[in-house]
Amino acid sequence: MIDGVGLGECAGARAGEGAVEQLRRVGAYGVLRDSEGRVLLARGSAKCPYPGVWQLPGGGVEHAEHPADTVVREFAEETGLTVAPGAIRAAVADVAPYADLGIALHTDRLIFDMEARGGRLRPEPAGGTDEVGWFTPEETAALPLMPFTAELLGLPVTPLPADLPRALPAEPAGPAVDRRQRFAAYGLVTDPAGRVLLTMIADGYPGAGRWHLPGGGTDHGEQPAAGLLRELVEEAGQLGRVVDLIAVDNLHNPAALGPEGRPLDWHGVRVVYRVRVDAPTDAVVTELAGGSTARAAWFAPDQVTGLSMTDVAARATGQRVT
Repeated sequence: MIDGVGLGECAGARAGEGAVEQLRRVGAYGVLRDSEGRVLLARGSAKCPYPGVWQLPGGGVEHAEHPADTVVREFAEETGLTVAPGAIRAAVADVAPYADLGIALHTDRLIFDMEARGGRLRPEPAGGTDEVGWFTPEETAALPLMPFTAELLGLPVTPLPADLPRALPAEPAGPAVDRRQRFAAYGLVTDPAGRVLLTMIADGYPGAGRWHLPGGGTDHGEQPAAGLLRELVEEAGQLGRVVDLIAVDNLHNPAALGPEGRPLDWHGVRVVYRVRVDAPTDAVVTELAGGSTARAAWFAPDQVTGLSMTDVAARATGQRVT
């Protein structure tokens, strides 16, 4: 997302000048297969950043929109099909340079398994896809693919040609409000004894005083799982390993009050991993003073009940959301 403003996948360019500007967006995509095991792909039209390139159907997450709702909407627009999202399959990130605009665009991509419910297959009318179709693995391997699509389908990843025409997604017209969208990665972190690691949110941040899952916002150019493991060291002094991706969480607060000291229309997109710390140590906050974490601690399963927790921490640990 470009500083919290919702973007569609395909639109015109925006200008940029001066030093390289680091922009971000979040996208949601789906893997849908037919009864013969073929995968559904969509080809970008001339209105897309990557015309003529095939990818999994999907697109940009709009402000306040849950990524699962994004992929349903994008499937309907791009393919004409009605679908239902299943489990989240992967969370990956990539950075595309726009040297002529002085911009580096980081995209966090969430990929869901999908189930078809109806509709008739067709490309997007006068929109971002000019062709859609079902492809076998052999047929897919012969197509020009977006790198994230090739990776998700287990195919060799080939960089896109440097001279391929491309355009940035444009910012849609909207109200002049201070909107922010943030992508973050969190962990349900456990040790061999079954204890759960939680962190307390510091004063001055939304949710101050509540126990939270370790993790936080990822850096520009950083993969979600790598960002989580970095945060685990900073917030609790622990070395962990990611076991699997278990959930995607969505939080919209139109009047969040944080360190900025003014209300913000805040939208958080959060992935949750299962993480194991094989050699736990005392939990110690190591990030610099002034961070969002006040303290960290290990809790036995029977100690978790009754803690004042954030909603995402409560759901991940199986507690009642209050």
